[in-house]
Amino acid sequence: MTQKSALITGITGQDGSYLAELLLAKGYEVHGVVRRSSQIGSTTRIDHLYQDPHEAGRRLFLHHGDVTDAGFLVNLIRDVRPDEVYNLAAQSHVRVSYELPDYTANVTALGTIRLLEAVRASGVETRIYQASTSELFGLTPAPQNEGTPFHPRSPYGVSKLYAYWSTVNYREAYGMFAVNGIAFNHESPRRGETFVTRKISRAVAHIKAGLWQEVYLGNLDAVRDWGYAPEYVEGYWRMLQADEPEDYVLATGVPATVRDFAEAAFAHVGLDWRDYVKHDERYERPADVPELTGDASRIRADLGWEARTKWADLARIMVDADLAALKTR
Repeated sequence: MTQKSALITGITGQDGSYLAELLLAKGYEVHGVVRRSSQIGSTTRIDHLYQDPHEAGRRLFLHHGDVTDAGFLVNLIRDVRPDEVYNLAAQSHVRVSYELPDYTANVTALGTIRLLEAVRASGVETRIYQASTSELFGLTPAPQNEGTPFHPRSPYGVSKLYAYWSTVNYREAYGMFAVNGIAFNHESPRRGETFVTRKISRAVAHIKAGLWQEVYLGNLDAVRDWGYAPEYVEGYWRMLQADEPEDYVLATGVPATVRDFAEAAFAHVGLDWRDYVKHDERYERPADVPELTGDASRIRADLGWEARTKWADLARIMVDADLAALKTR
């Protein structure tokens, strides 16, 4: 059997690292795009996967580049000739997208169409997964599924909408196997420290250890559908193994407020969240999204994928990981 190869943009992110682990475990040769940085720790999430270039039989290859460089993408696709491409690169922080709307659009929106055009121009036959998002739905009432109208409420959501329709357009115009995974919030101990779930889990660990006294959060009433990232990347992979290219929602279907998540996280270590959580309006979004709760019945029926870990268990997993990380310092 011929070894399959995959290219992952955003391999150093949360999803990219879990996806790289999954594909390597399945015997793939994995190529990842890494932005050049002088900052120590930019590859922390994949350091345990790193293989020395001189090592015989290595299957992980890293390429310095960026989705803002069209020429780089064309050359990389032509040289690597991957069987599968996973576009996970993005400026993915919703609140930050209000402060950096131009940059967010350049990476998240135009980066996607550069990649799609690179595949088309190179003539390489491959399958493409585009990381879409529940932020597309915005104000549309929950639960949301593949047929729900879009109404994004942030520069990030708008940029992802452009990327979503670009993927559909290239599929319809050029017959490319290109799909959108509309993933609802998915978290893990590898989530960035400024994202609310990780912000909460880190605070719980530090407060329990006596290092912090409080944590400041924004809108506690926002409702989200939080799942476990390692399970979601399996869904991405399954979408590219399907007979036909289809767009799917990936979600748990179980809603919770930010307040619920904080309460569960603090309760896991025997603390009352109300004693430590403070409000700061600086973390409010100019246009918030009241509720995102997904209906993933279609991908469950078609591909057999299901999110097993729900938000309460996820909170405990993340708190335990941050507690363990403190002990190793």
